[in-house]
This record gives sequence, C-alpha cells and structure tokens, in this order.
Amino acid sequence: MTNEYKQGGTGTLIKIAFRNIWRNMRRTAFCFTAVGIAVFFIVMYSAMIGGMIGNINELVQVFELGHVKAVSAQYEAENEYMPVQYPVADGRSWKELAADIMEIPGVSAVFPRITTYATLQESVIKHAILWGLSIEDEMKLNHFNLTDRDDGILEGRYPAPDSNECAIGHIFAQKAGLSIGDRLPLKTVSAQFSDKIWSPEITGIYNYDYRKVDEQYIIVDIERLQRLLVLDEGTQALVIFAEDPKQSASITAAVQTMLGNDNIVSEWQDNYWVAMMKMVAPIYTIVFMVFLIVASFLIINTVVMIIHERIKEIGMMGCLGMTRAEIVKVFFFESFFLAAFGALAGVIVGGLITGIGSGFPIRLMDQFGSQFADMPMGNAIFFQFSFGKLFQAWLMGVGVASLFTLIPSLKSAFVEPVEALRR
Repeated sequence: MTNEYKQGGTGTLIKIAFRNIWRNMRRTAFCFTAVGIAVFFIVMYSAMIGGMIGNINELVQVFELGHVKAVSAQYEAENEYMPVQYPVADGRSWKELAADIMEIPGVSAVFPRITTYATLQESVIKHAILWGLSIEDEMKLNHFNLTDRDDGILEGRYPAPDSNECAIGHIFAQKAGLSIGDRLPLKTVSAQFSDKIWSPEITGIYNYDYRKVDEQYIIVDIERLQRLLVLDEGTQALVIFAEDPKQSASITAAVQTMLGNDNIVSEWQDNYWVAMMKMVAPIYTIVFMVFLIVASFLIINTVVMIIHERIKEIGMMGCLGMTRAEIVKVFFFESFFLAAFGALAGVIVGGLITGIGSGFPIRLMDQFGSQFADMPMGNAIFFQFSFGKLFQAWLMGVGVASLFTLIPSLKSAFVEPVEALRR
C-alpha cells in the first residue's frame, strides 16, 4: 500500500476512500437514503415554491401591472375604490400617450385598461367589476388562461369592438345562472359622478383558471366603457409590456420622466406579493439547510463509528508513513462520497418527479382556496423544473453534509499509531 500510495498521492487516497464506502453495504445504504431523502424534498419543495412564485409573477404581469403601469397620482391615492374620474395624464388621449411610450427602447406594447365597480340588477350576484380591455390587441400578446396557454374562452366569443356586449367568467355564470345571449343589467358611476345604467349582452363565457377574475370580472370593450364612463379618449391606466422583463426598471424611469410627478409609474416587481415572495425565498433556503443538517447527523455518526472500528487500521496507516492530514483526507473523502451519491439519488428521483409534474398542474386553490383568496395566485401551480436548480440542490446536499462530517473526520488525526495498534 505504501508504494501504491507514493505513486498515486491524493488520487490513491480517493481510491482507498471509495473502496471503503462499500465495506459495509448496510451502513452505506442508510447514509445514501438519509441524504437522498433530504435532497429529494429540497428538489420537490423548491420546484413547488418556484412554481408558486412564477405563477404569482405571471398573474401580476398579465392581469394587474404588465411590466410597467402608469396611473394618476389621485387614482393611486384612492385605488381601493377604483375611481374613474382620475385618468392617467389627464387631458391627453391614451393613443397619443401610447405612441410616445412606444418610442422608449425595450417597450413592446402599451394597452389602456379600466376597472370599476358595478352593481348588478336582477341577479343573485349584487356586485362585480367591469374590466375594460382592448381585447383583440391584448389577446395577441397575453395568454389569459395560463394553464392551457390560450385565450380562455369556453363558449361564444369576446365582445366586439365598441359594442354593447360582455364576457363573464364560468364561476360567475354558474352562480348567476347566466348563459350566452342573456342580458346583464347593471349600474355603474361615470367620471362625472352620474349613474349609468347598462344592459350588455353576454357573448362569451371564459375560464382563466384564476378564481378572482372568473368569479368577479365582466369583460367589456374599452371604447364602449370609455363612452359609458364619459372618459372620452382618456383611460384609467396604461399597462406597458417590455420585450424583456429585466428592462422594466429603465422603462419605468423613462415613463415617469415623460408623464411627470402628477402620475405614478410602477413596475411589476413593486407589487406587494411579488416583493413578499422575493423576501421569503431565503427563508426556504434556511429550511432546506435544516433538512440537510439533520440528514448529515447520520453520516457524522457513521464516520465516528468507522473511526472507532478502524482504530488499528488507522495506526497501521500511520506506521506505513501516512501523515495525519492524509488520514483525515481518507475519512473526509469517504464522507464526501456518501453525501455525493446520496444527493445524486435524491436529485435523480426528485428531478424525474418534478420533470413529469411540470406538465400537470397542482390544484392548490381547489384544496385551500380560502387561504389564498387575497393572493394573486391561479388555481393551477406547475412544478418549476430546472437543471440549474437540480445542480444547486446536489451542491447544497454535498456541501452541507461534507462540511458537517469534517469535524468527526479530524478525530482520526489524533489517533496515535502505537496506541492504536495496542488495541
């Protein structure tokens, strides 16, 4: 062994450590299983949490803010009431504003949007939200049903431009007992504070797999809603989409400069829930580390047992010329192999499940809808599969387990060869 060691150096130490892990298959299997299970749960939970964060980000972008949203300062101060009397850049046509904003580098689309409360008449549902969209243009860019990646229409069609038509969500239709062709009498308040009575015909029923919208929103053409609310060419908000979401900060600054301080321009990352999920993400990492530390205790215990069982072997190594540092390396490499192979098993199993699961939604809202009612979260959550995240989980498993087994490995350095051979 001395000649082989001198010829091979560290490479030989690695070979010795690799052979040693197979000397007790039962113990090795337990270590593999402990680390593997910990890494498996890290892969699964990180994929699910990544899917939740991705779902929230996409819903905020598609339904609420785009990548950048511009509203008047007065509207922002009273936004919980959805007032329509404070159009963005008051006095200017939204089309003129959109044309100017489109000149900003990185902007791909600018859409006007209006949301306002409506009181329903002759319906079991008494209150709803009118959502004015430039429907045809919006549908060219966005998938409103994020589960099926389509326009979400179940029956009929969306309202035609400048028409007395509307589309409602499938949950809304079920609760109110409405169908295609029915009229929907409602009352809303215009920008001049006058009551407006309207009875649009239902031409479409949609399913966005987003309960908040499916249950409460009535989609109408924005030009018709502008006239109804006496907004002329004004709009409550401008929603701006970037070619790359990473450009949203620079676009926000440019639009803010263009519109001035009487208007508020915000990017999607300023949303409360987006910021909140970004803040809590490190907490999940800490939880994952705890999983690994608990699993590492089995390897620590195993290394301590190995050192105790191989006292004479350690003494012989010392007598044959191996230094204390080299003996420590042998046991550390054994720990490393136990962690690496266990983590690899966890990554493979977790990767297969999340890879398959990324094509099938988890219906969280069906199970825990009331708990997530205030969050912008769709019903369908997909596992977020990423080779990069799998590699990170493997590195985390190997790194934490190896680090925590370094201390018991150092114990072998304090074994005196002569005393070890006497035992």
